[in-house]
Amino acid sequence: MVVDTLTNAKAYYGLHPLFQKAFEYIESHDLLNAPVGRTDLDGDSLYLMVQEPDAKEEENAKLEAHRKYIDIQIPLRSEESYGWKALDACIEEKDPYNADKDIVFFCDEPSTYITLFPGQFAIFFAQDGHAPCIGTGKLKKIVVKVRI
Repeated sequence: MVVDTLTNAKAYYGLHPLFQKAFEYIESHDLLNAPVGRTDLDGDSLYLMVQEPDAKEEENAKLEAHRKYIDIQIPLRSEESYGWKALDACIEEKDPYNADKDIVFFCDEPSTYITLFPGQFAIFFAQDGHAPCIGTGKLKKIVVKVRI
């Protein structure tokens, strides 16, 4: 997992060949006022989703992980907290891996929590169990999916 501010995004371009394209798009568009939905940046290899989910309390946020995609998550309107636990420490699957949705959920509790504010981001790799959308009210956020 990586946590940083968008002003430092260039430092992470070398972690994946599509990170630069993703962060340059985010920097050059007014996503706070963008409608909810998916924007393809490089087909299924790189796409961005603007979402407005209802926030959850910690106990209702389930750890999830992905095998095909890296997540870059960015809160837009208000703070958002995330639970985190190393995937190799996640023991109890809630449901089996869904290959069509590239997601598996766990019953395990996160080992730590982080809170991000607009202008910050988190990168969750395949080895990162993460529980997003912790907060209050309706969130507005970006989730960038980067094919591994």
